[in-house]
Amino acid sequence: MKKVVAGIDIGGTNTDYGFVDAEGDILFRSHHKTHEFERFEDLAITLHAEMLKAAKDKNFDIVAVGIGAPNGNYYNGTIEYAPNLQWKGIIPVVEIFERIFNKPVFVTNDANAATLGEMLFGGAKGLKDFVYITLGTGVGSGIVVNGELVYGHDGFAGEVGHILVKEHGRLCGCGRHGCLETYSSVTGLIRSVNIYKRDFPGSALRRYDMADLNGKMIYEHALKGDKLALKAFDIAAKRLGIALANVVAITSPEVIFLFGGLAKAKEFIFAPVKKYMEENLLTVFRNKVKLLPSLLAGNEAAIKGAAALAWRELRKRGN
Repeated sequence: MKKVVAGIDIGGTNTDYGFVDAEGDILFRSHHKTHEFERFEDLAITLHAEMLKAAKDKNFDIVAVGIGAPNGNYYNGTIEYAPNLQWKGIIPVVEIFERIFNKPVFVTNDANAATLGEMLFGGAKGLKDFVYITLGTGVGSGIVVNGELVYGHDGFAGEVGHILVKEHGRLCGCGRHGCLETYSSVTGLIRSVNIYKRDFPGSALRRYDMADLNGKMIYEHALKGDKLALKAFDIAAKRLGIALANVVAITSPEVIFLFGGLAKAKEFIFAPVKKYMEENLLTVFRNKVKLLPSLLAGNEAAIKGAAALAWRELRKRGN
């Protein structure tokens, strides 16, 4: 009987789950729309029934469960006040899942889970000091120092997306102004196009409403040399480069990995972010930090990340 862990990624739209072996291969996967479940416990019951059947059919032994979720607290085993989930307040995730699955269960936030996925199954194998940045609808991050993920005293450390990069800047979903993710996420990219479109009367992007724009469209226009698209990417790269220079000053990582939709626009992200980062680094850190793409496939990272959390915790316990 092959030993696997269940990796579960709970998102605002979808909950993806699957079985992952110790080598990081996904052996089974499925998903649900998160909003299907009025109670969090109903989600756990449904996943348990489906996974139990799949494990029996495939002769798998589920040895643990790893969960990545917005505002997942590793210390408390909870999801706490996640703004994009329908269940409000503090959700006792580990307590509910352990009662239903009767297996060890571990939870952390989604970006930290992806960081662990990169460490166990991606480009960060063997690295002890690195930073992982996810550039999607928002900006997520995980920071690893001396081989350990940084959680802080309360479990919420490492929020690079909420570093303030401009005083009195753009309003963020967190309620503050000037957070990095309002500039260097896909959402930030779209906001930049909308803000600066009056300055570029020749841009083909001007004919789109903000609600109709997406990152891929802006990237395709940037490839054609559209100046508004190029301006939006430059803003995203500059703010991210400055933020990463600050992160480097605190953690001195060997590598910074970029992952997510915005990171796919390689020529408009990696070189300019590296340039702006180097310009703003302390002299002792210059030309020391590598900026690399994640080696995890985008459609596998969430499940592998959640599974990596479980495998890592089992190994810590000597299992």
